[in-house]
Amino acid sequence: MIKKMSPSESEYDIPAKNCYRMVILGSTKVGKTAIVSRFLNSRFEEQYTPTIEDFHRKLYSIKGDVYQLDILDTSGNHPFPAMRRLSILTGDVFILVFSLDNRDSFQEVQRLKRQIFETKSCLKNKTKEHVDVPLVICGNKSDREMHREVQPEDIEQLLAGDEKCAYFEISAKRNENVDKMFQTLFTMAKLPHEMSPDLHRKVSVQYCADMLHRKSVKSKKLKDSGDAFGIVAPFARRPSVHSDLLYIKEKAVGGGGGKEKERCSIS
Repeated sequence: MIKKMSPSESEYDIPAKNCYRMVILGSTKVGKTAIVSRFLNSRFEEQYTPTIEDFHRKLYSIKGDVYQLDILDTSGNHPFPAMRRLSILTGDVFILVFSLDNRDSFQEVQRLKRQIFETKSCLKNKTKEHVDVPLVICGNKSDREMHREVQPEDIEQLLAGDEKCAYFEISAKRNENVDKMFQTLFTMAKLPHEMSPDLHRKVSVQYCADMLHRKSVKSKKLKDSGDAFGIVAPFARRPSVHSDLLYIKEKAVGGGGGKEKERCSIS
């Protein structure tokens, strides 16, 4: 079983079934990185810096089990379509972000939603209607109501009859509905709700290293504890394209894709 982790973290005995990747997609300047910053650091950065692609990793200990969440903050420009497709193929949970004051960004989310279900249905050799993809759509910048370009009826049309995704209006700047959005996403993915930023303790790197080491994780004291804590892994590096391709192949075979997986090229 291939784990989405770097060799430097091989000392952590994290089961592959507890390793997940969250992919955040949307146009430029809609607040994707601001949402990630809220999730990881409880901060909001006023200054805008264009994202090419940022990779983060968060490690958790929740009721004696260890989890790894990789976070891929993608570029809004999508200069390399093959890389965007690769991100979708390797993603386990998705957040699609548009800005409520930018109708073009809403239309981009419509396209991305279709692409995710089409790509995942190809990987799993299923129709789009039968693909289970934990996905949340969020309209950011609800604090700019006076400049709103996307109306409630537009959103209702996007979600009409679709029970596979949830929708939230949030403000990363004011930290409104952000935690609730993450809690809902993790519930949809059948992940521990303690992964949400406001439901676990934030601890030091040294504490995490001691507690997440395989010998500590197996200790009875930790197993009996109902405590939950998490930490952002320092110096996390994105897995190589080769590792991602191996992971995709494994998921296709495991999902019963058989020969159909050959159709799912990333080009």
